[in-house]
Amino acid sequence: MRTVAPALERYEQNALFGNLWRRPDLSPRDRSLVTLAALVARNQAAELPRYLDLALDSDVKPGEISELITHLAFYSGWGNALQAVAAAKDVFARRRIGADQLPPSEPELLPLDQAAEATRAARVEQDVRPVSPGLEGFTTDILFRDLWLRPGLAPRDRSLVTVSSLIASGQVAQVPYHLNRAMDNGLTRAQAGEVVTHLAFYAGWPNAFSAVPVLKAVLDGRRN
Repeated sequence: MRTVAPALERYEQNALFGNLWRRPDLSPRDRSLVTLAALVARNQAAELPRYLDLALDSDVKPGEISELITHLAFYSGWGNALQAVAAAKDVFARRRIGADQLPPSEPELLPLDQAAEATRAARVEQDVRPVSPGLEGFTTDILFRDLWLRPGLAPRDRSLVTVSSLIASGQVAQVPYHLNRAMDNGLTRAQAGEVVTHLAFYAGWPNAFSAVPVLKAVLDGRRN
């Protein structure tokens, strides 16, 4: 880096790892999840190996990485997830991470919140089914009654990577529902704000600033 962009090296050492990664409102583990989500969502697989190593060193489990990649296939596209699989495969091989450390393809699912799911399903049925009945069906059957109930990634962490991927890819229209869900799942106001700060570095200032008014509207509309 120094031979091409010495100022970038200085910013990385001082601002990124010397400051941002040490800020207290997100743990190194959370920052690793946010960063991996951004890299997968933006299809920046070249940067994944060092951040996969950092995540594993920050107590992110191999199974959680596997679930993160699987989850983001639905939120950032199959191709992006497959690029992440290729990067993770080499890291897992180097670190001797085997299939015994990964979640099963069909685990026993977490309990479904029947009331919350009924509300979500009714809204999607009304808004989506008249336009795209296939999308409505897959959203209900695969995403919210299967993927979101997989136990290999805690609901709070699943929400965290979803919100991070949406902001990183500029999909702020989808943020309010998922940010409210994240906070219902345990993400705090301080953590939500720090996610945006962190993503300014990994997804660019414009994406972070575009998320700020959306975040503010969600926070203003909540009692806690």
